[in-house]
Amino acid sequence: MTDLEQYLESFDIEPGYLDWAAFGPLSTAVRAESRADAELFGTGRRTSIELVSSRAGEARALLAALLDADSDEVVLQPSTAYGLMQAIYGVRGGLLVSRADFPSLSVTAARAAALCEELTVQWFEPANGFVSVDEVAGALTDQTTAVAVSLVDFRTGYLTDLTGLRDVIGDRLLIVDAIQGFGVVDADYAAADVVCGNGYKWLRAGRGTGWARFSERARARIDPVLSGFAGVAGGLAMDEVPPPAPDARAFQVTAPDQLAASRLATALGQVQAAGVAEIAAAVADRADQVLFLAERYGIPVVTPVERERRAGIVALAPSATDAAPLAAALANRGVVFTARSGLIRLSAHAGTGEDTLVLLGDAMAEFAAGGSW
Repeated sequence: MTDLEQYLESFDIEPGYLDWAAFGPLSTAVRAESRADAELFGTGRRTSIELVSSRAGEARALLAALLDADSDEVVLQPSTAYGLMQAIYGVRGGLLVSRADFPSLSVTAARAAALCEELTVQWFEPANGFVSVDEVAGALTDQTTAVAVSLVDFRTGYLTDLTGLRDVIGDRLLIVDAIQGFGVVDADYAAADVVCGNGYKWLRAGRGTGWARFSERARARIDPVLSGFAGVAGGLAMDEVPPPAPDARAFQVTAPDQLAASRLATALGQVQAAGVAEIAAAVADRADQVLFLAERYGIPVVTPVERERRAGIVALAPSATDAAPLAAALANRGVVFTARSGLIRLSAHAGTGEDTLVLLGDAMAEFAAGGSW
């Protein structure tokens, strides 16, 4: 059995689940490790506690390897939003952000600018919500010091070209929310200065498994204004306030949740063993099948059809009168999805089985037979 086959066997959810972009049901390995770690924490033995606690370092090392970075550039966070706040609240100058992007970027940018006169949010509205290289290039100004984007658009599944963005923005900071792509997209993370994510979606590690990577350039230009006592140089400081740590630890408030770190390390180990490129290809294959079914039954989509321009999300775009009947047909067949802003978002993972795709096809056929297409 290959490593990828072992990875695929760790998917044991019920048929019909196409909502990985919202939440990833925990893998079998993560669930087993969680139970074992909880028992170790219940013993009260120092060696057991230290064993579980050591998984935080393992998670950082695995993240560094997958991000093509050094371990001292990686820090664990409670969530993606925490990592993005650590970055954006410390930026000065003009921050370019799409109004259509996920609120982890737009809301954080607005709140940070309201508190700091030295930060100005430069809003732009890309066509179709796609933050493409050309759209960013056209929105840049001489005052722009940083650009914040999502690796994968949460509405449409559009995949941002990080390499191309690096080429057009020059030495400006590139801040990336990678939660909808990390582990299932073979991206050029080294092109970014800050990359933030969480393990509770595609990594199948549960909530509390956030992380962030801060490059050397990011650490030189971003002030760690939200950091806490765990982010100082040296050990626990008493009777003094030391300077921030010289590495990514400067961008943390307190020690990580060790049980969450263990879940993250387990999930990352599975991804590393199977291979990101192999997982990405399997996810793209599943998205191809969803797109095929949508085309077969005449259901419009807003997701790019080209594999290199999308990740695992496929967004159906029915008319206003057909959205409810389509959603009802999907629900009646046991398909789990997200409906938002007039779109029906389907997100298949590498381990999504044929039984789920059969349910999806049956639901679309049912809808098409009684719909107005």
